[in-house]
Amino acid sequence: MKLLALAALSGPALTLVVPRASSGSPTASVQNGTISGVHSSTHNQDFFLGVPYAQPPVGELRFTNPQSLNSTYSAKLEATEYKPLCVGYGGDQIGYPVSEDCLVLNVVRPAGYDGQDLPVGVWIHGGGLFMGGASDERYNLSFIIQNGVEAGRPFIGVSIAYRLSAWGFLTSQEVVGGGNTNMGLRDQRLALHWINENIGAFGGDASKVTIWGESAGAASVGWQLLAYDGRDDKIFRGAIMESGNPVPYNSYRTNEDFQPLYNKLVKAAGCWQSIDNLDCLRALPYDKLNKLLNTTTASSWQPIVDGDFIARWGSIQLAEGAFVKVPIMDGANTDEGVSFGPQGVNSTQDFVDFASSKDVQAPISRYFAKMLPGVYPNEPDYWIPPVATVGDLTYPAPYGKGTQYRRSAAYFGDVTMIANRRGACEAWAANGVSAYCYRFNTRPAGVPYELGVPHFQEVAFVFDNTQGLGYNKEHGTINPFKGKPKSYRQLAKLMSSSWASFIAELDPNGFDGRDAQADAWPQYSLDNPQNIVWDANNTKLGYAESDTWRKEGIQWILEHAKAYHR
Repeated sequence: MKLLALAALSGPALTLVVPRASSGSPTASVQNGTISGVHSSTHNQDFFLGVPYAQPPVGELRFTNPQSLNSTYSAKLEATEYKPLCVGYGGDQIGYPVSEDCLVLNVVRPAGYDGQDLPVGVWIHGGGLFMGGASDERYNLSFIIQNGVEAGRPFIGVSIAYRLSAWGFLTSQEVVGGGNTNMGLRDQRLALHWINENIGAFGGDASKVTIWGESAGAASVGWQLLAYDGRDDKIFRGAIMESGNPVPYNSYRTNEDFQPLYNKLVKAAGCWQSIDNLDCLRALPYDKLNKLLNTTTASSWQPIVDGDFIARWGSIQLAEGAFVKVPIMDGANTDEGVSFGPQGVNSTQDFVDFASSKDVQAPISRYFAKMLPGVYPNEPDYWIPPVATVGDLTYPAPYGKGTQYRRSAAYFGDVTMIANRRGACEAWAANGVSAYCYRFNTRPAGVPYELGVPHFQEVAFVFDNTQGLGYNKEHGTINPFKGKPKSYRQLAKLMSSSWASFIAELDPNGFDGRDAQADAWPQYSLDNPQNIVWDANNTKLGYAESDTWRKEGIQWILEHAKAYHR
């Protein structure tokens, strides 16, 4: 069995270039002291880079919940350079320095808005919770912030780092017993509290924060919406989820499930006979521990239901309305399943076998897997990519023979991303809270024709990264806009400005300069569920569609959420 990685199409990035500081460097006086940033004359923006929001999670604080800062700056804190990424394991880390001391955030604000208290968009990067970083060039905030200014919707952008892989999600009886669970998600939460307490010093409005992420970052947004059984700490007023949802893309496992993996680590580290083997791991030299963790199991560590931060399965909380009731934007890409499904699907039996395999993101029992052929028939309406995108294509090896692979891809795209997107939009509408939902349907440059529109591909459009920062041939990617018609850049402008408008006003419509041909983005309703479709090959660029496709299959997944243990 071969599974595509969670961020297989994301690709690595280059080192960021930061403009030099001028004599008139911007400053911000936060609770811990004064921070000095750098002004970019190129973008007319102020950057505050690598600002700590927690104590360094090293030494005794390794593998513990994040701790608030407990000291003041004796002099100005120079925040003029991006800091290393958190330690992770995957392509997104290539080309960047990494460090265990990484709990920092970056603030980017448009210049010239003194005293106006701007809304704030907080970016949470993706990467499967085992790779990625806030300073990845593909997530350059300058372009979307500039679009906000031009659209009459100025806002301040913040990107946050959080611990990854075992560093942030180590799980075992020992970890749970000490109460140090879901540390990476708690990092995010502490960053949001820091922003709430300090963003005013940068000219931001703490009452107008929108959290925003993609893939595992979008799932993180979902976890924040459900955190502490849906408790509203008043630290954000809106949320944006790109290919990720409050009900996660995988099935929850328990600390007992992770125990063998933890025991293997403890034994390899020489901590097996220690009275406190977790404390022994904390005392290991970084290089030794990093080498032990840098294995094929680096992506295995994931959040658990701990009865605290993650109180219950997300599907139960949504059904009961136990979530923070703030407006959302939530969407997915047309062909998510080619990024998350198995290859080598040659028959209905293969389809059933894969669906019940422990190696997929969200396995289901053999009993329920046998029902899938009835709700996911091998018919064109259930093929991914759809016939409208790639025609009546028959996939060659290694994908699978005939159309069975495309049938399987429809299911795996739905079970990981798309069904839970529809379920979230329905839950928000049922509770009378605004939801704007989308389907991204544009294949960028560098994506093979037969893959359609896979995971991650909307990111360059949302950030209006038409320069292709962070995409390069050396790492197997190219500028997503290379060789594409003008409509691709027009779509990027439209999407980026829509995101900025939501961050600023909680409404993605009505901003200055919005393309007159594009349909208004409809608010989701149960009576008439509609998405907006982002399509650079359609004259409208954005058009409304009924959110009813693959209705029977998606509804089956939603109704069986508990069977998926989520």
